[in-house]
Amino acid sequence: MSKIQKILKIGMISGLTAIATGALVGCNDSTQASSESTQNTQQGAFVIIEETAPNQYKIKEQFPSAETRVVLQQLDGTERVLTKEEMDALIKEEATKIDEGTSNLTKDNAQISSGGLSLGETLLASAAGAILGSWIGSKLFNNQNFANQQRGAFSNQSAYQRSMNSFNKAGTAGASKAGTKSGFFGGGSKSTTNNSNFGS
Repeated sequence: MSKIQKILKIGMISGLTAIATGALVGCNDSTQASSESTQNTQQGAFVIIEETAPNQYKIKEQFPSAETRVVLQQLDGTERVLTKEEMDALIKEEATKIDEGTSNLTKDNAQISSGGLSLGETLLASAAGAILGSWIGSKLFNNQNFANQQRGAFSNQSAYQRSMNSFNKAGTAGASKAGTKSGFFGGGSKSTTNNSNFGS
């Protein structure tokens, strides 16, 4: 009889160990999906801005990338990468203009007298600006003039369309990756949404 009790205890301990192991595997997958979701929401943008006339700029190309980088192509043919400090200063300066009502980003097309957007305005109209300047997004994203200026900030309509397509594809891929889950307790999926405000 004691041998049977010993076997039952060993069986019970083995069963509990298997359940605990499965729970840990399930938790690990949940943590992994959570970290993938966080990584996808922190996605950056690679942006090329070209100077089209003295102190007038257009977005030549932009697409999703792991980090946010902005390359400036100047009129004299030189290219350089804007530093984080330069971008932060440009965005801060533009935020002041938005508050004062002097930014071309919030003006009607007919009100723009300078003939184009400044470097700060172009940066803020780009996906990099939406990422780096997210703290002023509430002042812009529901503004129809900003939406019009954002479309007009591209060197041509096909560049704007390519950009929109690449960011939409990246958002869809990120949402499907973050929504998958596997492990001992089930392979269900969660629906996720992409909260990117670029291009809306």
